[in-house]
Amino acid sequence: MTKQFHDHVLDDAALDQIFREARTYNGWLNQDVSDAQIEAIWNLMKMAPTSANMQPVRIVWARSRAARDKLAALASEGNKAKIRAAPVTAIVGYDIDFHEELPWLFPHTDARSWFEGDEKAREQAAFRNGSLQGAYLILAARALGLDCGPMSGFDNARVDAEFFADAPRHRSNFICSVGYGDPASIFARSPRPAFGKFNRIA
Repeated sequence: MTKQFHDHVLDDAALDQIFREARTYNGWLNQDVSDAQIEAIWNLMKMAPTSANMQPVRIVWARSRAARDKLAALASEGNKAKIRAAPVTAIVGYDIDFHEELPWLFPHTDARSWFEGDEKAREQAAFRNGSLQGAYLILAARALGLDCGPMSGFDNARVDAEFFADAPRHRSNFICSVGYGDPASIFARSPRPAFGKFNRIA
């Protein structure tokens, strides 16, 4: 039996929570994010698609006061307070040698051989798919009732040295604070373009 389009559409409340009413927060309420919530984010985001199920994302969750202070010290002036105030900030990185995990992640064929000896191709694939997974992190957190504050504005090389010291083939991409956003920290939503502005159907 053919499924109708509307059979799989989330209701308006869910779409508002994940997309339409969701905002990027700059300040945070004094409410903790638990280890269980962090793991729940992972257990949702890992299910979303990547090329050949490569799963290149590597995340350090800066949750302790010491970790947040260390990360804040490596961020631009405008981001320091955001990181310190957030209950946790995820350092979303990627593994250039993700292909070593492909034999069990994508056992259907010898996908590891596609990338063996081609570091440029691996870095490109890792960055693209790791960025996708970072976006999935934001959607998963919102779906679980949390708010997000994604940021660039930090010293990638120093963050890599501090937080990926035991994994020299990992690279930071962006960071994302997660918690319960303070409504007072946001401003009016910036414009969003209509479909016809940046789309065409060929």
